[in-house]
Amino acid sequence: MTLSSGPPAPLPLEWKFSQVFGERAPGEDLHDGDMISAIGFDKSGDFLAIGDRGGRCVIFERKDGKHTLNQQRPRHELEQLDFTSTQHPEFQFKTEFQSHEPEFDYLKSVEIEEKINKVRWCATSSGSQFMLSTNDKTIKLWKVKESKVKKVKEMTPYPLASSDNLLLAERSFISREDKPPFPNGYRREWIEKMTKNMSSSEDMHTKVADIEDNAHTRCRKVYAHAHDFNINSISNNSDGETFLSADDLRINLWNLEISDQCFNILDMKPPNMEDLTEVLTAAEFHPIHCNLLAYSSSRGFIRLVDMRQSALCDHSARILQDGDSHVPKSFFTEIIASISDIKFFKDGRHILSRDYMNLKIWDMHMDSSPVAIYKIHEQLRPKLSELYNNDRIFDKFGCCFSGDGLHFATGSYSNLVRIFSHGDGSEGATIEASKTPNRKPILQTAPRARRSSLSNLARGFYRHGHENSSSGGNDSSYDLSSKILHLAWHPETNLIASAAGNSLFMYYA
Repeated sequence: MTLSSGPPAPLPLEWKFSQVFGERAPGEDLHDGDMISAIGFDKSGDFLAIGDRGGRCVIFERKDGKHTLNQQRPRHELEQLDFTSTQHPEFQFKTEFQSHEPEFDYLKSVEIEEKINKVRWCATSSGSQFMLSTNDKTIKLWKVKESKVKKVKEMTPYPLASSDNLLLAERSFISREDKPPFPNGYRREWIEKMTKNMSSSEDMHTKVADIEDNAHTRCRKVYAHAHDFNINSISNNSDGETFLSADDLRINLWNLEISDQCFNILDMKPPNMEDLTEVLTAAEFHPIHCNLLAYSSSRGFIRLVDMRQSALCDHSARILQDGDSHVPKSFFTEIIASISDIKFFKDGRHILSRDYMNLKIWDMHMDSSPVAIYKIHEQLRPKLSELYNNDRIFDKFGCCFSGDGLHFATGSYSNLVRIFSHGDGSEGATIEASKTPNRKPILQTAPRARRSSLSNLARGFYRHGHENSSSGGNDSSYDLSSKILHLAWHPETNLIASAAGNSLFMYYA
């Protein structure tokens, strides 16, 4: 299914490998703390932040210069930037810091992981970058400021000086008003004096200050003790002053400058937890109107709310749901309908969503069905029972779109990235997270994983209702042990950053 209206279909994109950070050597063990768990570009595309399961945040900076500093650059550098403007952007490591530490909630006797769930860039202020990061319970606001650092080093004076070099140096400092007293254009007594000083100070050293750029990070605010359940989303508002945080049952509204108070704008918790039928899976503010937001649920619904209508937004929502689905109902129907990620398009009218099986595009003016559906895991439908038993069916895949809104991407198993374009049909392009993205991946059957602990409420009540054995099929065409859950699209150019384990792969078109 394709979009029913809009611009003509764009040309297919040819994807090529750009960069990789943190690539594992053959046979190298993968530590759980090094697994990338969050990723995001800032609005300009000059910075990229990732978070990992060890509570660390790493920031990468665009190599070819930031837009905010172009006017301060020398002319020859600007000319070089113009010459290379058609090239894809490349990034380099900027800084790394420990964002969260493991904690223990003594009141509830539960451990709080340091894993970074989300990172979100805020508006730039006074040349500094601001970023929100969160684990399951605590959100932090970080300030990343560039500073000049002087490094002093000792060196021998004039290590390569000679009489010829001194002659050239002397000539270069002679002005027209200061005519040389000798016809050969230099003062002989200067060279004799400098040569004498060189010979008498061979063992002397001079201290020289070398100025380097450095990034200093500082935690500005800590927003804590406001969520009883695990935080799955944070989203900045277009007003530049507020942001939301969402867990399994509640959405809170924060002011960036106030860390000890927030407003609960949505509460889905029933009086009796046994009556719980759905949980909140993702939430995001509208990109243009600061009073609008959307949130998704484990039942496959997307709700649009207007904070001007009611202080509590749970009874004034407009529901987007797929009412045209003809897939036969089964026990797994609600599980695979759970939406794992939603993104507002820049136009503010369309929403991109990802559930386990499909990538969908919604029009806010059409609440009966999505305007486009791209099938991702349809070939896994016969294996749902097996995926359920090894917990793969609860994997939460993210999604993203290009700056012009014409292309969309999401992840899959075997470290594959699926990319679709507006009006190109349902096949799209598939690249593998490796240095040769277009080669045919080697697909294999993953060993059955041990049953992990319940990570959210949805998994809890689905588990309670079904404990079937595996269907017995072991011929899955995917390597289920490797997957792309997190990826981001550069806001201005066709560059995708995808997280494969502890490695960050970038591709351009």
